[in-house]
Amino acid sequence: MTRNSSRTRWTLALLLVFGLVAAACGSSSDKKGGGGDTSTTDKTLASATLSGSGSTFQQAYDETVIEAFKSVQPAVTITYAGGGSGKGQTDLQANLVQWAGSDAIPAVADASKYTKGTVLNFPTVGSPITISYNLSGVDKLNLSADTIAGIFSGKIKTWDDAAIKADNPSADLPSTTITVAHRSDGSGTTANFTKYLTLAATPTAWTLGTDKIVAWPSGQQAGNGNAGVAQIVQGTNGAVGYVDFSDAKAAGLKYASIKNKTGKYVAASVGGATAAMSTATVNADLSFDPLNATGATAYPITSPTYILVYKTQSDANVGAAVKGFLDYIYSDGQALAAQVDFAKLPANILSQAKAQVDTITS
Repeated sequence: MTRNSSRTRWTLALLLVFGLVAAACGSSSDKKGGGGDTSTTDKTLASATLSGSGSTFQQAYDETVIEAFKSVQPAVTITYAGGGSGKGQTDLQANLVQWAGSDAIPAVADASKYTKGTVLNFPTVGSPITISYNLSGVDKLNLSADTIAGIFSGKIKTWDDAAIKADNPSADLPSTTITVAHRSDGSGTTANFTKYLTLAATPTAWTLGTDKIVAWPSGQQAGNGNAGVAQIVQGTNGAVGYVDFSDAKAAGLKYASIKNKTGKYVAASVGGATAAMSTATVNADLSFDPLNATGATAYPITSPTYILVYKTQSDANVGAAVKGFLDYIYSDGQALAAQVDFAKLPANILSQAKAQVDTITS
């Protein structure tokens, strides 16, 4: 659905229910206590401000869906500051924001840090994590998990290393020194990238573990956010880094095809991410893991991304706005995903996420 057609649909809907809205004092503010409210996308929402921060992986999608939501709910102001998944989680813990963007759900050990109670995880979209590179004269590159692990752990130091040659027997690889770029901030992209290596590479190839921050070898370069890593890769011949698909495409980067679980080298794409997510098992907390998924067309480094909110909202208008925003993401917002190189949720995950919106109370 285009943004204009979405606006037209909402304009007609608002005209049809104008009389009912007026009778209800023109806003959702009459719904005090809000726990059993119907969907908030079928009515005009009262004035509210939702501040968010966190994942830069999802930022391009967030900015797109926020702009579209504003056109149908002009009284609600939504902002998103990025900063990395770790910052989003700590900002939500400190009650500095009403929602956090995160590519990893909160750790069980951190539950007590969320002082306003239970946090709900809402998956929104998914996307590939690319292995982007800048290597003069090399426009196509294949990489296996063990080779990627060797590069990012510092064991593979030049582009003509035997392991890279084994993945690319027909390529003319130069002896250029490899410059590795990684995230400087606490990052869900880092957590998912390193989790992929833990799953797919041999234990001897990858020994750095998995987390939002890991102990990278000395001599590597660090960038803030996905865009910061993309900038390092873009400006350095011989550089390689892990970057979300949307930012990699926006920066015009080249990215490798990655060997998946079936042994096929698959280029990053929305279709490859969709294939990976379609086989994932959904947990009770709505987390799911498409990393190293089965399937010939599945892109193996595919990450979901989440919006985190408190289950109980202390302000009725804010609670209604949170529900309205999530409802929009799970309706018209899914159609916007492909515009910024994200994959929409599979139907089974989408239905469970929609149902969870109704559990938010005020």
